[in-house]
Amino acid sequence: MSHASDLIETDILAYLEQHERKEILRFLTCGSVDDGKSTLIGRLLHDSRMIYEDQLEAIRQDSRTIGTQRGGVDLALLVDGLQAEREQGITIDVAYRYFSTARRKFIIADTPGHEQYTRNMVTGASTCDVAIILIDANNGVLPQTRRHSYIAQLLGIRHLIVAVNKMDDVSYEEPVFDAIRDEYFAFASKLPVDDLDFIPLSALLGDNVVEQSANMPWYQGATLMHLLETIPVAAVRDTERLRMPVQYVNRPDADFRGYCGSIVGGVARPGDVVTVLPSGRTSAIDRVVTADGDVEEAFPPMAVTLTLKDAVDVSRGDVVAGAGQLPHTADRLDATVVWMAEEPLALGKPYVIKHGARKVTGQIDAVRYHTDINTLAREPASTLALNEIGRCAFTLAEPLVFDAYANNRDLGALILIDRISNATVGAAMIHSPGGSTSGDAWEEVPHGDLHASPSRVTPNELQTRLGQRPVTVLFTGLAKAGKTAIARAVERRLFDQGQLATVFDGQSFRLGLSRDLGFSARDRSENMRRAAEAARLVNEAGLICLTAFVVPQESVRERARGTIGEDRFLEVFVTAPLDVLKERDEDGLYAAAERGEAPNVPGVTAPFEEPGGADLVLHTDELGLEESADQVVALLRERGFIF
Repeated sequence: MSHASDLIETDILAYLEQHERKEILRFLTCGSVDDGKSTLIGRLLHDSRMIYEDQLEAIRQDSRTIGTQRGGVDLALLVDGLQAEREQGITIDVAYRYFSTARRKFIIADTPGHEQYTRNMVTGASTCDVAIILIDANNGVLPQTRRHSYIAQLLGIRHLIVAVNKMDDVSYEEPVFDAIRDEYFAFASKLPVDDLDFIPLSALLGDNVVEQSANMPWYQGATLMHLLETIPVAAVRDTERLRMPVQYVNRPDADFRGYCGSIVGGVARPGDVVTVLPSGRTSAIDRVVTADGDVEEAFPPMAVTLTLKDAVDVSRGDVVAGAGQLPHTADRLDATVVWMAEEPLALGKPYVIKHGARKVTGQIDAVRYHTDINTLAREPASTLALNEIGRCAFTLAEPLVFDAYANNRDLGALILIDRISNATVGAAMIHSPGGSTSGDAWEEVPHGDLHASPSRVTPNELQTRLGQRPVTVLFTGLAKAGKTAIARAVERRLFDQGQLATVFDGQSFRLGLSRDLGFSARDRSENMRRAAEAARLVNEAGLICLTAFVVPQESVRERARGTIGEDRFLEVFVTAPLDVLKERDEDGLYAAAERGEAPNVPGVTAPFEEPGGADLVLHTDELGLEESADQVVALLRERGFIF
């Protein structure tokens, strides 16, 4: 499995040429503490015969001295080179190792498992194509396993290999592997991952690492090495839009002025029309110069010097872009931040924002939400603590030229630096201001520098005139539970008492504002987003908004709460046994679902996540319509929304 070849003896130049043409795969190992990441890398190097004899002998001697393997060879010492790492048996810093086989060359990043070294894991993952998630078969899926998986996909890694390690400690039992696989799959199904593979192995003994294990005949899949050699990895590069951040202006004499940098997107050719940002000046490429002379085209990740046909002012930190498809230029942006400092994120505090070769001063105006690593739920937050991840709104002292991180890693990444200590306190991935690349409109940032105009009627004046405080009540539950009927009954009850309310329900929205939507999970989410935005405007007019939507996902309901505001949002779970709902179903929805004719019916052919903390639960198989309405009105009165 090593890179050894007969060509070395017969034609060394042919061998070197063949070796140079091999595809490079960058991957990292990550997971929780003591899951066996360094041992796995050592085993890969050992079994692929990439360790020199003197190295192996030195490791044998160190293993006897340290004694971590009770007389055996501790292959983790190949990677853990720091004295503190060897003393504690852990990885602290990112360790990079190189090896090759007949098919590929590999660069490995061994990242630490301790939570306090999450920043090191982010560093290691930022340039990788594949992540190997190590899970100790004795411990199963841990919070750090989830954190590293989430960070890996945030950084654009779409190929995950889940290696359930230490199977020898659990007697190679298949049920142990199956349970861990199912638990992790339930978590990972919420992540945008293209490929997900599971392998049971023992890094210590070599089972299923390079050679197939005889101890696990129940596993008929590929070994880890086979997956690494064959997994299809396309370079995450934007090949359509030319992007070159300028790192240096080269002026060796009066006759030459070139702009040096690496191509991070698209193709540069002599004669191509380009725009220099942020100035917006346009010119055309005259020459594309490399260390080997002029070339007819340059592409990622080539380092080149461009000369332009016109005398355009270009400085370090500017971006040369294809004239037809420009990146964004703005002093306000949204980005997902991984916070790396002991001191929590401070809103309004000036930070140095490093973006490629450019540094600007900026601040974080708001934390839109932070992500619970265990559930991936988005929760309201006003700050981020060490290792927390959240979406933040930035204001910068100067405009930046950027792409969304999902489109271009190089132009979409930020580093936050403390101005006093000069320490890196956060890493950030920029979102597109023109729309979410995932198609999720909750993530979109409005176009342009927009501001809502304030009303000349104050909230107190509205409250006094209407005799009520604005609130949105979300009636959620399965179809035919009675959501809309109860909302209409409450509307009538409030009107009779002198209060004003309006009703939004799923069907009325689909007749108008959401007529373009279907019933997929994404479309249901977008339907609720539109309803939440409309409800927020209705509340700002002083009215009570009664919304009746299925909303099967808890995360979407929480997003609606965040859009409308925690202080004026109530959730009412309307429920009844499924058999009762089917009896009420005059439209035949449930029957069609059971026949396989309706693929996205929550409760039958799609999941429904019951609310865990509803403000009120109405069992409509036990309560009548008027009694249900009474309980909702009582809730509104109890919470001070009606007087």
